[in-house]
Amino acid sequence: MLNILKNRLEQGCKTNNYPKEKPAVFDRYRGKPEINKDASADIVAMCANACPQDAIDIANKKIDMGKCLFCGTCEQISDGKFVTFTGDFEISTSQRADLITDGDLPALAEHSKQHFKKLFGRSLQLRQVSAAGCNACEADLNVLATPFFDLARFGINFVASPRHSDAVVVTGPVSRNMKTALLTTYEAMPDPKVVIAVGSCTISGGPFLGSPEITEGLDTILPVDLFIPGCPPHPLTNLHAFLTYFK
Repeated sequence: MLNILKNRLEQGCKTNNYPKEKPAVFDRYRGKPEINKDASADIVAMCANACPQDAIDIANKKIDMGKCLFCGTCEQISDGKFVTFTGDFEISTSQRADLITDGDLPALAEHSKQHFKKLFGRSLQLRQVSAAGCNACEADLNVLATPFFDLARFGINFVASPRHSDAVVVTGPVSRNMKTALLTTYEAMPDPKVVIAVGSCTISGGPFLGSPEITEGLDTILPVDLFIPGCPPHPLTNLHAFLTYFK
């Protein structure tokens, strides 16, 4: 016991100070895109043709972050003349249409439903459903329980039963085989309930877009309240979304 206490004193507090302070992310991290509206049509078209997700709107010079895998191909081939991915991880929205952006995003706190803040601001219980995900989004949600993020300090926890949950957090492209299980989970949750789409697969189908085996967008089968883009979303992106939308 004394050795444990000694180790605790030597290590100090490992928990970050977010949201009071924004932790630094790795230089290679790709967050919110910045679009150069003056980019030539040829460069934009070149980026659009190279995009594996058809996420670039050539006419309006915008990127659909709901489809984007943040692979950086468009930034690389345009040498940053069309798009540059910043280190800004605060990229979640409450409306699917807002993810189609030229770099500007509405303030999430202003678009959150105020009755959700009143109901869940002090205690938010989440039920996570992996609907045929690759486990990348799931892993970055699980890491929120580590001492560095310590999600529970905000009164937010993942629970085992949908009957004990306030919100369902969905990851994966929602395969045909998982659709029934997801809908059953949603029906088992008490009202009022919240639906959160995490990752490009859940929001649009991701790299499986066009396959008859998946649902192309969670919002086509459930009323989604919060969209968290990324492939996978950074843990801080998830944390920002939860705290801003509900707290």
